[in-house]
Amino acid sequence: MDKKPKVWKMMLISWLFVYPVINLMFFLIFPLIKELPQLLKTFIFTAILVPVMGMAIPALHKKFWNWITK
Repeated sequence: MDKKPKVWKMMLISWLFVYPVINLMFFLIFPLIKELPQLLKTFIFTAILVPVMGMAIPALHKKFWNWITK
């Protein structure tokens, strides 16, 4: 029988990935785009972050699946 994943564990892994990536993006990208309008800055950040998350988070969930379902 397959064990159900613990949602809080999946969210924790996702957050542990996203938090440092966002901070790194602020450090590296914000100085380059700080003069742009807020909506454009948000668009640029999300255009980078969402594809990275889409690739990395499923891989992290797979890597930690035994712990997630424990």
